[in-house]
Amino acid sequence: MTTVTLGHLDNTVQQASAAAVARVLEAYDLEVEYVAASRAGMEAHMRQGDVDLFVSAWLPDVDAGFLAEGLGMEAFGQLYRPAFGWCVPEAAATGITSIAELAAADCPVGREIVAPASVIDLVRQVVAAYNLTEAGYTIAVRPDAEACDHAAQVLENSLPEIIPVWQPSFVHYGQRVVQLEDPKGACGPEQDARILLRSAIRAEMDQDLLDELDELTLGNKVVSALDHAMRTEGMSAEDAAEAWQRGKLLPR
Repeated sequence: MTTVTLGHLDNTVQQASAAAVARVLEAYDLEVEYVAASRAGMEAHMRQGDVDLFVSAWLPDVDAGFLAEGLGMEAFGQLYRPAFGWCVPEAAATGITSIAELAAADCPVGREIVAPASVIDLVRQVVAAYNLTEAGYTIAVRPDAEACDHAAQVLENSLPEIIPVWQPSFVHYGQRVVQLEDPKGACGPEQDARILLRSAIRAEMDQDLLDELDELTLGNKVVSALDHAMRTEGMSAEDAAEAWQRGKLLPR
């Protein structure tokens, strides 16, 4: 085969990691055609056989639906380790290190939690586990793009506000935040970001390529840097992936 269709969900973390994987595919003289869609749209593409590789499925929980029998996909490799959590800007110097401390009457963290719509269920789960409604916390649900802009403002201005976000992301680039401990495990388990392959084309794929992809590890730090490059430096996913490949994305 000379062309590979590479699917990813329509957000910068997934777009950036897909572009990084594409660099490996291109090294094997494969032409990459991207398919970007919502989760429901991507399931439809998989069912129709429109996607050869997908980057990346967060397993075992978040993207378990992509392994439904009718979609014909199989998982391999481990690119990074997504984990949902709450953090606050390090420069805000709140002294808070745990979600359990947020309910204290003298806690200096702002009581409004701006939550991306895509993680609202997780945010509500954490609020309930730590009785934060009773402590005066409220949730403001925003579209994901708007919530990301708000998080960027919180970081830029060192505001003492909670940022609920999946890691990796631009928020975690450069160790600018304090990741709050979650002693009750309310944020849920860590996931594995894995590549999905359309089972029907396994025999057509170069085994050396599959082995290389199976061993490819980006890591949360690299994916956070890719996301940061796209969101704050205006890079395309392809430019960010090239910078990473050339060793120019992360400080030495």
